Amino acid sequence: MTTWIIDNAHSHIDFSVRHMMISKVRGTFERFSGSIQLDEEQPENTTVDVQIEAASINTREPQRDAHLRSADFLDADNYPHLIFRSKRVERTGEKTARLIGDLTIRDVTREVVLDVVHTGMAKSPWGTVSAGFSASTTLHRKNWNLTWNQVLETGGVLVGDDIEVNIELELIRQEEQVAEAQEA
Repeated sequence: MTTWIIDNAHSHIDFSVRHMMISKVRGTFERFSGSIQLDEEQPENTTVDVQIEAASINTREPQRDAHLRSADFLDADNYPHLIFRSKRVERTGEKTARLIGDLTIRDVTREVVLDVVHTGMAKSPWGTVSAGFSASTTLHRKNWNLTWNQVLETGGVLVGDDIEVNIELELIRQEEQVAEAQEA
């Protein structure tokens, strides 16, 4: 088992949600951290622990971002992090898996399933080893009591219920863990 950390400069957590039922608003979380205990021989034993700073939400519209940080949505002042902790990994192919874990938003924890693709490994010019992963899921926001909405005059609602999440992670292997394993 090797420890890997998220390389924030080369990773993204993005989302989109329907706006007024006619278009999609896209956003990202700009600050997050996490570690992955990756078992390259038996990926089913891998564990993932990620913390996302709620206040780092960015949809490129300051007024909307302030509303998303408020008690109507993420309540970032009282719940500063969204937290994901894996429970299990189910391989679905040579480079694909389902990552099942608990996602906590505010004070509600629900199980989610991410479809994951291992996109490869590479050694950097500086000698570090990196691994790439893409993941996606759809979250039903009301499952986390994110229920604020507004009815439109033309029918329908302002904010859609389903949030599409797309994640691109580049991980960096922590060499001290590798060295300790080789010495044992």
